[in-house]
Formats: sequence, structure tokens, C-alpha cells
Amino acid sequence: MAASALSGSLLTSSSSSSSSPLAPRRSAVLPPVSVQFRPTFGAASKTAGRLVAARCSLGAAQDPKDDTPIELKYAAFPTVMDINQIRDILPHRFPFLLVDRVIEYNPGVSAVAIKNVTINDNFFPGHFPERPIMPGVLMIEAMAQVGGLVMLQPEVGGSRENFFFAGIDKVRFRKPVIAGDTLVMRMTLVKLQKRFGIAKMEGKAYVGGEVVCEGEFLMATGTGSE
Repeated sequence: MAASALSGSLLTSSSSSSSSPLAPRRSAVLPPVSVQFRPTFGAASKTAGRLVAARCSLGAAQDPKDDTPIELKYAAFPTVMDINQIRDILPHRFPFLLVDRVIEYNPGVSAVAIKNVTINDNFFPGHFPERPIMPGVLMIEAMAQVGGLVMLQPEVGGSRENFFFAGIDKVRFRKPVIAGDTLVMRMTLVKLQKRFGIAKMEGKAYVGGEVVCEGEFLMATGTGSE
């Protein structure tokens, strides 16, 4: 009822001002109007008597961006390296290959890759049945695999037959990662000691632009003949 009265007052004000020869011409697009009303759906309804705020903009319909379907608004991640190319570099296989796509790649320097977290991942039935959360240790493993993509290159001298995850430090888990999330992981080479076969890397993982996990990684490298 309050919304109808407000709409009526707006129409009345508009018509009266336009009929006056001295009234200045106003833009047809009015600023957004906030309206509060109390919907009533019967005594048994739980929402009866609650205040509902509606924000209306008379110019919203004229915005062409609002006509774009949501499935067309967001571009997909680029594919710098697909799953087949990843399998050519990493020795991991199901159910322990935790990298789906590489979206940025600087061999021997850094890589950014994604892991699509789905309810079909084999760890969710036990972690946890009522609240599926990706285990933190598997986030660390996924990030280490991205580090492997950086290190297993001729520029670095890493070997697929002799490359190991050697240690972690300063690891922090900021937010839970759940089914339906896309885990975006960046791994960067900080220091390489070829003499000792040790590489230090920094890693961060994101969901929706927010850091969910970060830490420092040690990788042991070598050659296939060692």
C-alpha cells in the first residue's frame, strides 16, 4: 500500500510539474527510490509483518548491460596448458592429479593454475559427509604440483624421475574451500640452489579473488641419472 501511494505521488508530482509553463524540463531518468512495505500473506505466513526493502531504479531498464544473460557476462579462464599437456609433465594420475588447467606460465619462473573442486572429488565422502570441505593437505599438494610444472623444465634442470616435495613453512589456511569452488593457485620460484638440488617457492591459492591458503615450499630436484 505504501509503495502504491509513493508511486501515485510520483506520478502526480510529475504530471503537475509538466503542465506548468514555468516548470523547468527535467530528465526522464529519476534516481533510485528505496521503498519499504509490509507484505501480508495471511496469519499463518512466517513473513507476515516483516519489513521488506525494495530498491527500484526507473533508469535500470535503459541500461543495456542489464539485458546481458549472466552466462555471457564472465569470461572463462584462458588455457595456456590443458590437462593432456599437464599429464605430459607431471607423473601424477587419478586420484592424485590435482591440477586441471594452467592459465599463466613462465617456465622456470612461475605458473598459475586452477583446480575445479567438485562434489565428485573422491575425498568429499569422508571430509566431511555433511559439510564437504577440501582438505588443507590436498590444497598444499595441489600447489606443490603447480610448483612441479614450474620446476620440471630444461631451464631449471628438474627431472620427472627425481623430483620431490621436500618441505613446507609458514603455511596458513584462511578460508575453507568447498565443492563448487575454483581454486586458483600461483607458485613462484624464489631461490634455486642447483648445487644442492633445492628450490624454494612461494605459493598462494585463491577462491573468488580472496586468499584461502599460502605458504613457502621446498622442492628437491635432480636428474634422472642420480
